Amino acid sequence: MLIARNLTKVYQSGGRPLTVLKEVSLEVEAGGFLAVVGPSGCGKTTLLGLLAGLDVPTTGAVLLDDHDLTTMGEDARARLRAEKVGFVFQTFQLIPTLTAQENVQVPLELGANGNAREAVLRARELLARVGLEGREHHYPAQLSGGEQQRVAIARAFANEPKILFADEPTGNLDAATGQRVIELLTQLNRELGTTLVLVTHDAGLAGLAKTVLRLRDGMAV
Repeated sequence: MLIARNLTKVYQSGGRPLTVLKEVSLEVEAGGFLAVVGPSGCGKTTLLGLLAGLDVPTTGAVLLDDHDLTTMGEDARARLRAEKVGFVFQTFQLIPTLTAQENVQVPLELGANGNAREAVLRARELLARVGLEGREHHYPAQLSGGEQQRVAIARAFANEPKILFADEPTGNLDAATGQRVIELLTQLNRELGTTLVLVTHDAGLAGLAKTVLRLRDGMAV
């Protein structure tokens, strides 16, 4: 499902090159579960963005479901993400002026076969699945952090992605709420066969992964 070959990412900082990732390679099988761990600043979030096609490497290649992201333009990568990728951000990234249901409906209505009525039914189904039945018409500001993260997970699964990327999905949550989110992600991985790739500082969450990739100073160790 996902192959990365010798990924290197270099930024310019103060007129000097700053190497954030250096020759990182990995493979994740369909239905697999990879956790990326390491200290702050080691390149975890940069790697996740490259794997999801949100950015392109300076050198190296990323193949997502047999599509070479590094040879595709920005629009083509965006279309591929819409078809195959879900993404859960640490800071939720919900649209504040939309209700929970409307946030989940957005990717459904933007899809090629967007149908408003079907989008409503699918959004309600997903919110019920993540335990938010009865909260559909609440705005993000009216929801707790854990509830917002569950809305974000429901939205990420709206188009039934083949692969889900999550950046510190429990990072802004208390221990009890974080545990519920962990259970939800692993359940969806098992039941739907969705490939899961996440960045985490949570040792308990990393311990549930089939594979763990450790980064230090931008390199796989």
